[in-house]
Amino acid sequence: MTISLTLVCLWALVANVLAMTPSKDFHWRNAYVLIAVGIPILGYVVFQHGPWVGLLVLVGACSVLRWPVIYLGRWLRRRSSKTPAE
Repeated sequence: MTISLTLVCLWALVANVLAMTPSKDFHWRNAYVLIAVGIPILGYVVFQHGPWVGLLVLVGACSVLRWPVIYLGRWLRRRSSKTPAE
């Protein structure tokens, strides 16, 4: 297994451990840290293995961090439905 896939497995393990710990802010701080660490790892995976493996890793990360993805989708939908001021 390459270093990039090992880092992805380590990231997933840390994400699951963080999900089991109690949090006062509903794990949002943990999610921000996981996103900040996960983006460079995703880039490294794409660099080493190509876009298809990177897409699989991205889908796996989105399944772990589903609420930030849901809120991003809602924000983008609200933003696109606004009409420009005339």
